[in-house]
Amino acid sequence: MSNDSALFLGQFLRSPATIGALAPSSRRLAEAVSRPIPERGEPVVVELGPGTGPFTAEIQRRLNGRGHHLAVELNAPLATLLARRYPGVDVVLGDAARLPGLLVERGLGRADVVVSGLPWAAFPSDLQRQLMDAVTTAMGAGAVFTTFSYVHAIPLGAARRFRALLAERFEEVVPGRTVWRNAPPAFVFHARRPRP
Repeated sequence: MSNDSALFLGQFLRSPATIGALAPSSRRLAEAVSRPIPERGEPVVVELGPGTGPFTAEIQRRLNGRGHHLAVELNAPLATLLARRYPGVDVVLGDAARLPGLLVERGLGRADVVVSGLPWAAFPSDLQRQLMDAVTTAMGAGAVFTTFSYVHAIPLGAARRFRALLAERFEEVVPGRTVWRNAPPAFVFHARRPRP
């Protein structure tokens, strides 16, 4: 087991409701989730729940020194690891519900892309809504929100509520193909144009 996997598993065992997975996401899932990052310009990219950084690595690769990458992690050991591993990323130890304020504090305005690694299907309805309020408030009119769900979670009530919440809050929600090279398999949602 790699050091990242061991750390991730240990944090999951301490707090399964906030970690939401047994192992870090695969490179394939990171590539699928990060596709909406623009190839040009200086985008503001927000990453929620980066964990040990598989999405962080792909976001940094795509940005290639452009824009601003803000990563918000609630777990202190994971945030410390991430800040040490990716010194070019603005890592914040904090709650994703504070996202609009975190952007204001940095003078960033609105996010162009929000990449979420949060375990939405593990959250109760009120927390899903609170976090989605923060996400949509932080996004620009043409921004993209991207996240994933595990295939095995499809029938869960919380997962169905989350899909309905996406449809309620965004004009367009496009589900991607299943990423089978992830443990467990997952599929991605790209949601565009947050509703006012």
